[in-house]
Amino acid sequence: MIKDRQYDARRILSLQCPNLGVMTFYDERVLPHLINVACGIKPVRKQREKIVPLAEGDVLEIGFGSGLNLPFYDERKVRKIWGLEPSAGMRRKAQPMVDASDLDVEFIDLPGESIPLEAHSVDTVLVTYSLCTIADVLTALEGMRRVLKPGGSLLFCEHGVAPDEGVRRWQHRLNSGWGRIAGGCNMNRDIPALITQAGFEITDDERMYVPGPRILSYNYWGRAK
Repeated sequence: MIKDRQYDARRILSLQCPNLGVMTFYDERVLPHLINVACGIKPVRKQREKIVPLAEGDVLEIGFGSGLNLPFYDERKVRKIWGLEPSAGMRRKAQPMVDASDLDVEFIDLPGESIPLEAHSVDTVLVTYSLCTIADVLTALEGMRRVLKPGGSLLFCEHGVAPDEGVRRWQHRLNSGWGRIAGGCNMNRDIPALITQAGFEITDDERMYVPGPRILSYNYWGRAK
């Protein structure tokens, strides 16, 4: 089952993100396809398999994208999924995945900094390969903490800054240009540091290089409270 809640997204985006007022053909038609392909490769699927099945109860998924996490949810443990995804192009690509699923999904048509849910209203926040693209990532993480119930979990799986100095130098050098063609993606964010700075305590912390270009393939995944 799927519902799409609009939340007057154009008005809110124009106020909070004036540079996003006009979505280009590349943003809405080309980029969603490229992201879907890149985020659906085998090493990334294996990372999703590790973290998504841990979600339970009422779930807020930040950066729902094209629905690539849906096959990995444990339907016996999940009541509802709020899929926060600001891109109409990505929501269009997600539609067939949602239609094929028995999960109850409701889209939230807003950026990650804007979570229109009540405080302490979800059991799990799931964020996979999205913290790299959110402009005000700390505001977004603080919002995730606000909507989590006491005892709830933030489940994360992200790529970010590498531990090797040589790789880090290239990440910092190429980051700006990469972001312009990759939907604002940052390859050099310190994911655990950002999660901790937003007030979470990381209880499970795994990290390693997955197959792929080293500047993009150092992964962090785990759980925070």
